[in-house]
Amino acid sequence: MDWMRSEPDSQGFSPDIAEKLDAMVSGGTLGAIHAIAVCRHGRLVLERYFTGNDQQIAVGDLGLIAFTGERLHDLRSVTKSIVGLLYGIALDRGLVPGLDAPIVDSFPEYADLAADPARRRLTVAHALDMTLGLEWDESLPYTDARNSEIAMEFAPDRYRFTLDRPIVAAPGARWIYSGGAVALLGALIERGSGQRLTAFAQDNLFTPLGITNSEWFAGMDGNYSAAAGLRLGALDLLRIGAMLANGGRHEGRTVVPAAWLAQSWTPRTTTSWGQAYGYLWYLDSATPPAFAAGTQSVAGFGNGGQRLFVLPEAGLACVVLAGLYDTSGAEEGPQRLWEQLVLPNLIL
Repeated sequence: MDWMRSEPDSQGFSPDIAEKLDAMVSGGTLGAIHAIAVCRHGRLVLERYFTGNDQQIAVGDLGLIAFTGERLHDLRSVTKSIVGLLYGIALDRGLVPGLDAPIVDSFPEYADLAADPARRRLTVAHALDMTLGLEWDESLPYTDARNSEIAMEFAPDRYRFTLDRPIVAAPGARWIYSGGAVALLGALIERGSGQRLTAFAQDNLFTPLGITNSEWFAGMDGNYSAAAGLRLGALDLLRIGAMLANGGRHEGRTVVPAAWLAQSWTPRTTTSWGQAYGYLWYLDSATPPAFAAGTQSVAGFGNGGQRLFVLPEAGLACVVLAGLYDTSGAEEGPQRLWEQLVLPNLIL
């Protein structure tokens, strides 16, 4: 499916936004940006692709890549936000447990864990907003075996590994970033739908949006990484963003229920750095000139500068892909593009 392209000013942007982007790139302050693509009301208004060094999860360095809108790229933890959408689709169809369901009930093979009253308090909702209260530490580099996500990948059973972590906070009381929480959600989707995570995503999200090219990393145990394993091209990730900016609909068809988006984008907790968080989406306020102060934007964040930004009230979506993996300050360039280029130049 080809994109319909429009001049920026026909979609309410400053007519010189492309020149302003080029000036930011020339200024050298964006870091190793690989791609940026922006759409409004389903029309592509801005795109740039660059050449840079890249990596692939579980593969390593890929060398110097000349990126295009179709070139597959690691999304890293933007994958988590996509899995959140998949859970909402599955929930709407009655395939997965409800938000208040104890997670251990979906893993009957762990009878010892299910018998623990404290662990029975851990619900699906706590996994979606990362307030399970289980010990988890991803502050170490992802090359370090002590990083909890890496330890999970090497564990004999990733789901027992996650559910058996020591309880360090009451459920719902504290946000603890956890790839393990999303691994559990991926398992619930597979068990409820009877499909592998990749097949469920293809049938229920990718195919309806015309996305035909994707990859999803599977660990040594054969389980797909729900936390960080998805690879898409910039324009295909933007298709997801455009659908979200259109209230979950694409070409007149509901892909993700609007009610689920409303739930997902309701602030549930606060991250360790003070940002509001919903169900696997980061929430923020944005103030483009033509919109009221406090207009909410939502975003999926991924290691290395991967970003999917959506401003639903404006019908706006933006994708930034970058190669700043495991780099301090990797978020600065993508955030600058969103806050200093895209939003200020939305004038209508």
